[in-house]
Amino acid sequence: MSSFFREVLWQRLRRNRMAMAGAAIVLTMFVLALLASMIGRDPGAIDIAHRLQPPGLDYPFGTDDLGRDVLVRILYGARISLLVGFVAVGIATFIGILLGALAGYYGRWIDSLIMRFVDIMLCFPAFFLILAVIAFLKPSIWNIMIIIGLTSWMGVARLVRAEFLSLRERDFVLAAKAIGAKDARIIFRHILPNAISPVLVSATLGVAGAILTESALSFLGIGVQPPTPSWGNMLIAGKQTLGTAWWLSVFPGMAILITVLGYNLLGEGIRDAMDPRIKD
Repeated sequence: MSSFFREVLWQRLRRNRMAMAGAAIVLTMFVLALLASMIGRDPGAIDIAHRLQPPGLDYPFGTDDLGRDVLVRILYGARISLLVGFVAVGIATFIGILLGALAGYYGRWIDSLIMRFVDIMLCFPAFFLILAVIAFLKPSIWNIMIIIGLTSWMGVARLVRAEFLSLRERDFVLAAKAIGAKDARIIFRHILPNAISPVLVSATLGVAGAILTESALSFLGIGVQPPTPSWGNMLIAGKQTLGTAWWLSVFPGMAILITVLGYNLLGEGIRDAMDPRIKD
């Protein structure tokens, strides 16, 4: 990706107000997650004397049924959600790029074999496939990240394959072959940098999807396990007291909503900025 293209991309992205709003949300949540430990409060500290305190000056988001600070737990939960999102998407993107590049570059039986495997994977509903796998494993954050990554690479593989099919016959690829460049160098040094744009968009949107999946699994009790704070298990914990302690469910739900919205807005903005058919 040339410096001129990056400059044009940044200029188009900066003019997109919704994309900038999404970027601001993403950056804010990232900074808050990093600074959570600087608050000085333990997210697992139990204080029965202050249980179910409504939002106020001492506890801006209130306390839960064990007297734990909801705001502190949400900030620590942001670490879990962002970690799951980035690691899961990283795994999915790596697998998708590798298989998509092989299928698009070599074609023939390699392409047919990989794409039939993609079709088989797409036949299974992703969420129920994750539930089936987790049923045989111990619920933990690392298992959640790996399973989400291993079940969400198919879209990336298809995008990369399509880009490779259109790029492998370009003059710069034929020139590289003519001078005796090896396949690995052609794939990773010449074609892949020119095919990375849709992958970037997919990865940005994928983080939002991974956060939602982790929250749903934790809500069902098979994701991140208490006492580790997660937005999903905070939601299920507040379910029993929704009528009397609304803040236990509202604030974690708002954190999920705002974060996912931020990544979706940023992803859509990047896609529009990279699409030459969309005029400024």
